[in-house]
Order: sequence, then C-alpha cells, then structure tokens
Amino acid sequence: MPHSTQAAGPGAFRTLRPLVLASASPRRRELLASLGLDFRIDPGSAEEPRPEPGEAPADYALRAAKAKALPVAAAHDAAVVLAADTIVILDQDILGKPRDEAHAVDMLVRLAGRTHQVVTGCCLRTPEGVSKLFAVSSDVTMRRSTRAELAAYAATGEPLDKAGAYAIQGLGGFLVRRVEGSYTNVVGLPLSRVLERLLELGAAGPRRNTEDLP
Repeated sequence: MPHSTQAAGPGAFRTLRPLVLASASPRRRELLASLGLDFRIDPGSAEEPRPEPGEAPADYALRAAKAKALPVAAAHDAAVVLAADTIVILDQDILGKPRDEAHAVDMLVRLAGRTHQVVTGCCLRTPEGVSKLFAVSSDVTMRRSTRAELAAYAATGEPLDKAGAYAIQGLGGFLVRRVEGSYTNVVGLPLSRVLERLLELGAAGPRRNTEDLP
C-alpha cells in the first residue's frame, strides 16, 4: 500500500507532532481519524512474528506491535509512530486469521455461545527512540449461532482476513451478545487509551484552548 495522508476531520483533537499510523487497516484509520487528527499512513513491510512457545498472548501482541512500529519509525524519524496488533484468545489459544471458509466456520463454532478475549497490543514510537507499549483486553460473549448461520456468514467472505474469523463492526455484528471493556479495542484500536498516550507525549491536544471557552 503506498503512503497516504489522512486529513484532519471534525473531531475534538488536533495533531501537535507529526503522526504516522503503521497499519493498512481501514478500521484503525477511521478510529484514529475520528479524534480529528491528521496523520500519515505507512503500514510498512515487516512480517508479523509468530507466537513463541509458552509466550503469554498479551506479550505476543505487544511484541508484534513493536515489530510493526520500528521499521516504520526508521523511515519517519521526525514522527510519532503508532502500531497495533489485535489478537483473539480462547482457552489461551490465539486464533489467527482463518485459512479458508471451512476453517472460518470451525473457528466460529468454537467461539459460539462462549466468552473469549480480544487483546490489542499497541506501540507508540517517538522520534527520541522511546517505545511506549501498552495492551488492552476486552471480553466478548458470542450468541449461540447455529452452524448453518455461521456457514452463511463465512460465505460472505468477511471472516477470511479477520483474526478470530469475525468483524464486530461489520456483517458479523449479529454474532456478539455482549462486550465487557473497550468496544473500539475489539474493532482494532483501544481509542481511549491511545488518546491518553498521545496526550502524554504531546502528540495531540484539544482543538479548543481553555481560553477559548465561554
């Protein structure tokens, strides 16, 4: 994907330091843009690492996010770089993207009627070479869908490039009964926590100053 720029929208915040989103995900782009920030998009070309034996899922998500951030930061040395990696966990197993439609149905059958965890690991890399790492976890409870319903969903093609084989913000919204924790985290970016870190780094600030208030 070529580099592109996301122009600031009508959100409540503005960009104070150059910002790069190291992701090709349209969902992460839309979530970050909803704050009102302008930023560049450069997904980089680093291969996603595989989990190591015995590695805690959250540790893996953080390692994967940092692996995405570092090469992009090297190409944008004056910018704050944001990278994220979202994983789906059931019984301590990391459910990646399905290989094909049949594999997607098998994943969804495992998830049906149960509660699983969605963890997003995030890395903010500063021009000063500091990596701010954090992970956010949400519990997602799925409805008891039938295999026929799940096969019909898999046939739409939506699950094939999604971790855990579903998109809560898309056609797969009917699968989810309840979310405990951050909804945007399940979509792919824990927006509240990301904003907190951007404010701490001086990379973003309110669009209106206190002296502008009535």
